[in-house]
Amino acid sequence: MTFDYVVVGGGSAGCTLANRLSEDGRHSVLLLEAGPPDSNPWLHVPIGYGKTMFHPVLNWGFHTEPDPNMNGRRIYWPRGRTLGGSSAVNGLIQIRGQPEDFDGWAAQGAEGWGFRDVLPYFAKSLPSVEKIRQRSELVDAFIAGARDLGIPRNDDFNGATQEGAGYLHLTTRNGRRCSAAVAYLRPARGRANLRVETGARAGKILLEGRRARGVSYRKDGSEFSAGARKEVILAAGALQSPQLLQLSGIGPGALLQRHGIAVLADLPGVGANLQDHLALRIIYKCTRPVTTNDELRSVFAKARTGLRYLLFRSGPMAIGVMTGGLITKVLPESGSPDLQVFISTVSAEQRGAEPHRWPGFTLVYYPMRPTSRGRVEIASPDPQAAPAMHPNYLATGHDRRLMIEGARLVRRLAATPSFSPYVLEEYSPGPSVKTDEQILEAVRNAGSSGYHPCGTCRIGKDPGAVVDPQLRVHGVQGLRVVDASVMPSVVSGNTNAATVMIAEKGADLIRAAAH
Repeated sequence: MTFDYVVVGGGSAGCTLANRLSEDGRHSVLLLEAGPPDSNPWLHVPIGYGKTMFHPVLNWGFHTEPDPNMNGRRIYWPRGRTLGGSSAVNGLIQIRGQPEDFDGWAAQGAEGWGFRDVLPYFAKSLPSVEKIRQRSELVDAFIAGARDLGIPRNDDFNGATQEGAGYLHLTTRNGRRCSAAVAYLRPARGRANLRVETGARAGKILLEGRRARGVSYRKDGSEFSAGARKEVILAAGALQSPQLLQLSGIGPGALLQRHGIAVLADLPGVGANLQDHLALRIIYKCTRPVTTNDELRSVFAKARTGLRYLLFRSGPMAIGVMTGGLITKVLPESGSPDLQVFISTVSAEQRGAEPHRWPGFTLVYYPMRPTSRGRVEIASPDPQAAPAMHPNYLATGHDRRLMIEGARLVRRLAATPSFSPYVLEEYSPGPSVKTDEQILEAVRNAGSSGYHPCGTCRIGKDPGAVVDPQLRVHGVQGLRVVDASVMPSVVSGNTNAATVMIAEKGADLIRAAAH
């Protein structure tokens, strides 16, 4: 099989690329996705990410290597493994990031990726985004509590300013999840010049000298290869795009040699610069039965909630549990908001677990621009083996300070006149955790991923960069990376919107080169 373009990875970026590269009918496109089609019903119900968080088929279910900064814990990193990728299993939150994020990219060598350059590409994805219209007594109290702290109301975190508290924008349409597979791939599936292969796990980039000519992949226990007349495009995400490059001889020379892989291009930046948002969940018992816990407490309550969704596309099943947010600045030296807080109207021992039997909610916070950097490395020359992920959380004083100040802000919020009537007590980490050292220890023991890994194939022109501003891999022809791994630094907020933007702009760059 030979196509003009072979796209590896059917997630947020891959679905976007498959649509845009095939829409004019001039070029043939093959999209390879390791997971199954997005036919599981829970993938399309907004609250369904509780069912897919640990799904053995629909989720890669990665764990990091033991992180010494997190008391040696292995942190769970879910990643979507189906058409739509993580956009099919995430919390649906659509936050673009701050203008300064993208201007910062340009200043780091990503010319053409400043805010004015990328804004039109964010606008192209807006039809798949809805503002939450359902109101919650609890979320209203959260927003009012923020106002008590001097944090203004913000009805659009993607508008003129990020700062404030309000209801979120979600990737939903009429009470259904609108993943990248729904928004981008589904409209393109009937095109004769687009072929989609699911259950197809890429193993290696096929190279002739320093030119990419195709991809080998495994499907149904057999090995296949697909040729690319024009380009191979990696859209496998911040963990598996660098893994595939390294398996193919493109990456840090010493690492490749250690695994017996011939070095085609010694690029030390492949897998470096790994970033993620580190989050802490502060759980509260609620004084009133107004939480999602109460909607899911009994068989009768679950049936009523399900019927409400089936008949009216309303209730928690239609919007999930992360519905309100707060963005503000807690460090005086920060030039712009540096902390994000979400209210989840459910509480459980861990994300995706059975809700507590009592009314409860969770305030989740994370520093938006962490300065700690980790790395992703192949652990084996076997393409079926998971990569080794070293997040290196809390490596900088900046990140440690923000985690401490974030906890203090959340507790001040819980004590405000508007919000405190809903707070019975802090359940976890608990009121005994008071000092800076105790808070930091709670983060080390219970902090979790914000599920936003990025940066491992960053844009730039310096020796540590992996792709140029056109997303072409340095030193290799016919090969690009187009996904969250190209971000020089993580955006201030959730990463899915920026990933789709990267693919929209990347598609234009690829099409321009084909003329």
